[in-house]
Amino acid sequence: MIQLARMAQMARLALTFAGIAATCCAHAAITVTDDTGATVTLAAPPQRVISLAPHVTELLYAAGGGAKMVGAVAYSDYPPQAQQLPRVGDNKALDLERIVALKPDLIVVWRHGNAQRQLDRLRELHVPLYFSEPHRLDDVAVSLTRLGQLLGTSAAADAAAAAYRQDIAQLRAKYASRAPVGVFYQVWDRPLMTLNGEHMISDVIALCGGRNVFATLTPLVPTISTEAVLAANPEAIVTAAPGATRPDSTLPQLGTWRAWASLTAVANDNLFAIDGDLINRPAPRIAQGAKQLCEDLDLARSRRKPAAP
Repeated sequence: MIQLARMAQMARLALTFAGIAATCCAHAAITVTDDTGATVTLAAPPQRVISLAPHVTELLYAAGGGAKMVGAVAYSDYPPQAQQLPRVGDNKALDLERIVALKPDLIVVWRHGNAQRQLDRLRELHVPLYFSEPHRLDDVAVSLTRLGQLLGTSAAADAAAAAYRQDIAQLRAKYASRAPVGVFYQVWDRPLMTLNGEHMISDVIALCGGRNVFATLTPLVPTISTEAVLAANPEAIVTAAPGATRPDSTLPQLGTWRAWASLTAVANDNLFAIDGDLINRPAPRIAQGAKQLCEDLDLARSRRKPAAP
């Protein structure tokens, strides 16, 4: 009987200690580093999260935080359920009153898309801010992992990060070592703009065995001349267009290049358009955009004309 009593007492103590440990863990502060290098510390996983960029919305849902979302900016249209979130402005102007009314306990910000003056006003709200600014392909997976830690959804976030890394690794193994293709990525046509080697799209081009012909320019989104493109003589010209996930030389911003028939990209009909949501947003779906670009550049390789004897 004495032995049974001692066993029961030990069991009760074990349960007590387990409860204390659970309580400690439940209230342990969560600390992560955001993409600016700043430390973000929360007393507990947030329950009311606002996204201030479409790519952030995609990252939050992919990281398992969809149920915690209470607001997002315009064009936050993926996944489909994100379209039902209350809107808090766009990349030009935030609706600060709406943000306050939604009572967020975390706001995820895009530094280069949200105006500095508005960010300063957000800081005055004393709501924790996490800055999302992925620059390289692997940064997407890192962002998923960090957001999962912050949201308390690490299982879902880590699984999403692993799946994304696998997709990128498969594309790299298949395409990165293939014959190089000189690529001009056209952001805008008036004025003519491109991206330098620091942009994630340049990473995508390299993943596909391509070479960004304007990688060495500054700033991140440099304005260039038609003469510069002619001098670079890219083998492929690529741009983003809504819903365009196939080669398409009929878009006005690409079709104008047909005036220069000697340009290799024109002579070989290598004018390609990719859905901007897949190639421009630094979120998991960029793996889909990368796959399309890799296929386009492979098509460009197949169109090379035999060298003259």
